[in-house]
Amino acid sequence: MSNYPKSWTAENNKLTRGFEFANFVEAFGFLTQVALEAEKAQHHPEISNVYNKVSISLTTHDAGNTITEKDEKLAAAINNLL
Repeated sequence: MSNYPKSWTAENNKLTRGFEFANFVEAFGFLTQVALEAEKAQHHPEISNVYNKVSISLTTHDAGNTITEKDEKLAAAINNLL
């Protein structure tokens, strides 16, 4: 991974982070793992994928679209996938 921050950024009431992988297959494999973690947490992120780049945003809609502990826990779980 390169060209993206190694940590999450809080902006516009969301935790955001970008990831860059060697190719599309690696990016999609990572997205699959993120989906499984999100389902376990019952907390679903906004995800964008273009070829080898993945962007993830976390916010808690039930709390009025703001960052909560649910977002922080899922961000930590996603970090552990790397």
